[in-house]
Amino acid sequence: SLQDLYEVTERHDNLTLFCLFADCEPVNFQEAALDEKWRIAMDEEIKAIVKNDTWELTTLPKGHKAIGVKWVYKTKRNAKGEIERHKARLVAKGYSQKAGIDYDEVFAPVARLETIRLIISLAAQNKWKIFQMDVKSAFLNGFLEEEVYIEQPLGYVVKGHEDKVLRLKKALYGLKQAPRAWNSRIDKYFHEKGFTKCPYEHALYVKEKDGDILIVCLYVDDLIFTGSNPSLFEEFKRVMIKEFEMTDIGLMAYYLGIEV
Repeated sequence: SLQDLYEVTERHDNLTLFCLFADCEPVNFQEAALDEKWRIAMDEEIKAIVKNDTWELTTLPKGHKAIGVKWVYKTKRNAKGEIERHKARLVAKGYSQKAGIDYDEVFAPVARLETIRLIISLAAQNKWKIFQMDVKSAFLNGFLEEEVYIEQPLGYVVKGHEDKVLRLKKALYGLKQAPRAWNSRIDKYFHEKGFTKCPYEHALYVKEKDGDILIVCLYVDDLIFTGSNPSLFEEFKRVMIKEFEMTDIGLMAYYLGIEV
């Protein structure tokens, strides 16, 4: 009958939908907490935040409001589409911040796609290698100039201090000023290390040493670098890993959705 046919197709559709979602990220903390791989990912994120001296437990002062936080889950894949790692990120609900009270400057420059393509073609013509690195928790490296309080994250509320909040010393993903705070920090660092910022592309830095050139291009927490002398690369990688918690991705292969 028509009814039977309808039920079968509906069941079939549900099954298809289930297959589509079988390998997707958890929707909320309650769901993620049931799965060991996401619990490990959350532990790693909290560990990185604590190691970075990002916050301190305190009582919320009168007249201040604590910003909520939420967990965001992402499955990182490589160019082949295979799962590389599970990433849990603690994000501040930045949309609840009031302009002028919680943040002032929010803009952070990113490299234009044309710049990245130009660097790739320059490297190809000169037979230079291009390397890629990313900052594990970029925004946690930016210093905050405002007083910002957040709620304690789900799953990590300190026992006996449930009524307390966290005062942020450093930026957290989701805060409106986080990209700016991080960019100010890395920009200052590059200048101290003898790099010159391109006046027309504020995410491009160049360093010249004994006739050799090192070019660094920044896209928020991802960076690529190339140049004429590989010995400069090793030194650059070493200082970056020491100063910021960075992952050395090796030769550039997949960057901002571009396969190289």
